[in-house]
Amino acid sequence: MKDSRFAPLNDWLAPGAVLFLFVLLFSFTSCGTSGSEEAPATAEESSTADTVQVRSYGETPDGSATLFTLRNVNGMEVDVTNYGGIITAIRVPDNRGAMGDVVLGFADVKGYLGEHPYFGALIGRYGNRIGGGVFTLDGTTYELDRNDGDNALHGGPKGFHRQLYEAKTINPEAGVRGVSLRRVSPDGEEGYPGNLDHTVRYLLTDENELRIEYEATTDAPTVVNLTNHAYFNLGNQPTILEHELMIEAERFTPVDEGLIPTGELKNVAGTPFDFREPHAIGARIGEENEQLELGLGYDHNFVLDRKTDYALERVATLYAPSSGRFMEVLTTEPGLQFYSGNFLDGSLTGKDGKSYEKRSALCLETQHWPDSPNQPDFPSTELRPGETYRSTTVYRFSVR
Repeated sequence: MKDSRFAPLNDWLAPGAVLFLFVLLFSFTSCGTSGSEEAPATAEESSTADTVQVRSYGETPDGSATLFTLRNVNGMEVDVTNYGGIITAIRVPDNRGAMGDVVLGFADVKGYLGEHPYFGALIGRYGNRIGGGVFTLDGTTYELDRNDGDNALHGGPKGFHRQLYEAKTINPEAGVRGVSLRRVSPDGEEGYPGNLDHTVRYLLTDENELRIEYEATTDAPTVVNLTNHAYFNLGNQPTILEHELMIEAERFTPVDEGLIPTGELKNVAGTPFDFREPHAIGARIGEENEQLELGLGYDHNFVLDRKTDYALERVATLYAPSSGRFMEVLTTEPGLQFYSGNFLDGSLTGKDGKSYEKRSALCLETQHWPDSPNQPDFPSTELRPGETYRSTTVYRFSVR
């Protein structure tokens, strides 16, 4: 499948000129679609309505972390830290106007320094699993750091979720405010080839949309699959079983015992994986089904029914009857990993002293498909010098 995320630069540009042009363009245009000016982040910046608040968030092994609070004219707020590109909070109203935080996480950076299931984190270089922790590219076999049995998961034990990013605020303009995070992942990090220069922008609009934009370039052939791992609970209930989910997908990718895709694309019709119409998550999660048993619930990639390859389209909705909160998911990606929080076990205590129990939240991770480097029939995740990786996902909030 041809992947239009990767747009080759003009052939006449010499390598040195390509690098110079990239740096020049980044300096002037890296705030993406917002058209807003970026400013270096400092923890001394103050907060006003419709702006970006910047404050210290604590110490990490690589230096001081910063927390950015994006606030729009409606009072919606999103907290993001440059440690791991983590979304630490999303505060939106319910249908009575009461504000509530709809994502799992911790009160300070210390919680994210310990072991946790990627709460709100930027995931890279490769979101989801690579079977056996190995792949071959251009005849060279790369051994990755394995952190999920024999498999590599979410970029490895020291993936992007444990890195400190250079940050710049995106000042409010035309109803958008945000923060831009940039880092170069060095050649060989967690076993991946090539120096990967990547940027992620978190943008909050006055339409109550959290827009996440990803860009990356490389100096050697590599694979890349970036996503965010926010855990959502839109309701006023301890679990997400009441949530009504819709996914625009006629097929999903079945998995083996290691949760690695078998290569088959299976039709969802007549199975608990049919979310083409809104359906309560708890209604079928306990059914006798081999795939549900392997995942201990839903932990599967859905093959999105796209009208246009890599255009921004709505692919899923999530509704919580107890609060009236409604979330739409739009993406340019071909896949969506629906994870129903099966491995949460109450051992972690998060914000406000809450114990995060089984299925207390869910993830909707926009992505290319798991194990694509080892699956030639899956959409390619290869990125080569002279190409630019681009991906956009939007989480849009409203009430019913």
